[in-house]
Amino acid sequence: MPRYKLLLEYDGTPFRGWQRQATGPSVQSVLEDALLAATGETLTVVAAGRTDAGVHALGQVAHVDLGRYWPPERLMGALNHHLRPHPVVVLQAARVADDFHARFSATRRRYVYRILNRRTPPALERDRVWHVPVPLLCERMHEAAQCLVGRHDFTSFRSSECQSASPVKTLSLIHAQRVDELIEIRFTARSFLHHQVRNIVGTLKLVGEGKASIDHVRAVLAARDRAAAGPTAPPQGLFLESVAYEG
Repeated sequence: MPRYKLLLEYDGTPFRGWQRQATGPSVQSVLEDALLAATGETLTVVAAGRTDAGVHALGQVAHVDLGRYWPPERLMGALNHHLRPHPVVVLQAARVADDFHARFSATRRRYVYRILNRRTPPALERDRVWHVPVPLLCERMHEAAQCLVGRHDFTSFRSSECQSASPVKTLSLIHAQRVDELIEIRFTARSFLHHQVRNIVGTLKLVGEGKASIDHVRAVLAARDRAAAGPTAPPQGLFLESVAYEG
């Protein structure tokens, strides 16, 4: 059974998240339905990361085992045809080795969180940014975020529903940058805890507003208590930007 790697882009707004759900549409379900329509096979697609409801992807990676060989370009075209009108597209399809695994072979994941920082709400991007009308000091947010770079116990930024075996993760980069009214915060790590990025962003927002100090962020990390951190930022500002693999 040949294995294929799929590079995906999607708008998470209408979905219950990546994983197939009994309560509503998911990215996985519409992709597997498209595979059934294209190949006649009932298949399971495995993703690099299970994005939550409302979270988007610019470079999600998945793999699937087909019953026979398909030319990658033909597979990509067939899937994009059957994915319509859902806001999901296959950007690339490639035959990969049988031991490739979209989740476990990944060496780095990068997320970006987007904040629209202006008084007026968005008209065109309301499902793709967190609208924060009060002024934020992006430089302070970036400075505070550097306290979290490295290997730490991130219990304070972990969802109670997180299924990870350990709260210890290594963040190799957090970078906050403002371009006009848009603040983008990028996170890079091998893997993340459930809601880790959104919980960190909620805490950094308090710093940007002047309601919390950089020392407070250090104290939150040391507390190892979710109640010590800020609120969970909403899902619509979060994008899975890219997933990297060896080679």
